[in-house]
Amino acid sequence: IRFDDPPRPPRAFTKWWGEGLGEQYGEQLHRFDKYEEDVVVVGFPQPWMSPRPDGFWWHVPQIDRRFTSYDSNAFLPDWEYLPDFLAELPNTDAPGLFDEAKRIADQAHAEGKYVLIHHWSLMYELIWQFRGMQELLIDYYEYPEEVHALHRAVLDTEMKLLKRAFEEVKPDGYMISDDLGTQTALMMSPAMFREFIKPYYVELWGLCREHDVDSWLHTCGNISEIIGDLIECGLSVLHPLQKGTMDWDAVAAKWKGKIAFLVGMDVQD
Repeated sequence: IRFDDPPRPPRAFTKWWGEGLGEQYGEQLHRFDKYEEDVVVVGFPQPWMSPRPDGFWWHVPQIDRRFTSYDSNAFLPDWEYLPDFLAELPNTDAPGLFDEAKRIADQAHAEGKYVLIHHWSLMYELIWQFRGMQELLIDYYEYPEEVHALHRAVLDTEMKLLKRAFEEVKPDGYMISDDLGTQTALMMSPAMFREFIKPYYVELWGLCREHDVDSWLHTCGNISEIIGDLIECGLSVLHPLQKGTMDWDAVAAKWKGKIAFLVGMDVQD
């Protein structure tokens, strides 16, 4: 990550079993137990949409909603709910949020391991869960001020939690996900990414740089048009360079020495 020429590439997420792999191979997967992870991943608490007594939740309208599909089940179905939503953001001072993460991180650091604090979904994936994916892509054009207000609330909440994580957990790295690409191109135009998402990444990963913490991003699909932007934002590690969507050799030749790649295996072909 820091280009210090380690004796071998560090091992991270090497046993990321899922999508039926455990059921398919069963006990055979224990053959990999001898390969020890260098990176210990600990959970980063994320507020969600259900009310909690400690106030650590997104105060979305508690209305009846008919579930349709994952990418259209909006928790903020109309912008009329935005003022009330912004008036009461998640309580980032809720007690105990990082207790388990601290326990795991302390043990990992005592063993000389790299601690990566991690959660899914932020400046794109979380936002479209508020609005619905298709609706959000329209909002970029029709309701830009409202989108920025929602982004600001999400980022400010994340930054407060991140500062608390730096103090309590003392991670070496911080990882989020935003799947920004399809099989062939970005979900949105590069111009829309630069207007609505890039400025918030700059703030977020700038805070990481200030605390000497590496920033990691998981983003599926073809995101070749914005790799340079992600580097400008301060990103340290990019995952997974999805096989079959981008030319690995061309990406490596263009950006080597400027960012670390955590490359995934082909899970489609």
